[in-house]
Amino acid sequence: MQNKTMAHHPTRPINRRQGLALLAGGLAAPAWAQLKTGENPDASPRWLQVRNTLFAGRDIANDGDNVVRLDVPKRAADAGQMPLALRAQFDQSDARRIQRVWLVIDNNPSPVGAVFSFTRDSGRAEIETRVRVDEYSHVRAISETSDGRLHASTRFVKASGGCSAPPGNDAAAAQAMLGRMQLRVLTDHPAPGQPALAQLAISHPNDSGFAMDQLTRQFTPPHFVRRIEVQYAGQPVFSAEVDFSVSENPNLRFFFVPRGAGELKVVVVDSKDLQFTHALAFSPDGA
Repeated sequence: MQNKTMAHHPTRPINRRQGLALLAGGLAAPAWAQLKTGENPDASPRWLQVRNTLFAGRDIANDGDNVVRLDVPKRAADAGQMPLALRAQFDQSDARRIQRVWLVIDNNPSPVGAVFSFTRDSGRAEIETRVRVDEYSHVRAISETSDGRLHASTRFVKASGGCSAPPGNDAAAAQAMLGRMQLRVLTDHPAPGQPALAQLAISHPNDSGFAMDQLTRQFTPPHFVRRIEVQYAGQPVFSAEVDFSVSENPNLRFFFVPRGAGELKVVVVDSKDLQFTHALAFSPDGA
């Protein structure tokens, strides 16, 4: 079931996550001012600003590979479509779970590319997607566990030009497909109460505002997905505050826990406050 109607959402404006506000505070600094080597990730000027804004006064342990491991290539084959995975090292439970993960790409124009919030019904706090990388940069997954502690997993990526790369589809084709979604469960007959893997594909140009239209020679205005909410059987699974650092036509793999038959539902809101919904009826026993 899919709602293809594009409608403005006047009653509930989307909360802008703190990361986007960082741009107004001067984080869109010239690229030459940023650290472009893999040495000493704690010395990155952009990261120091992000850390002070989002995590001031909080300790961040460099043990994230034992909590949420960040997997990215050392050199991106395509800076506009770099594969990225957040891999939880334990399942969600009442005793211990991952509440939130910040994805930080230091040298992108908007360094906080996404904030993922997970619930117990996520099953596993994992995400696979593709992102844009504008310059050689440290990429970080800062995870917060249910005990309030922060953990960092950091990698250095060699890539450039991802945020200004031209789109893969022409503007008319992108508009014709705007907001259409495909949603499927990849785990065959998962046991009730056990995490099942699902995949979501969203048709959206995710225009960064930094790419030039080769016909008009004008910069395409920014227009990107800002929020994704997923629920199953009426219960929240995860949500994501994202921006143009996520690649054109966002594609995400995630886990959810089907405790019985229900509806896997997705709500997407973009930077123009257009809202799109899609739902899939599912039963873990295949009935």
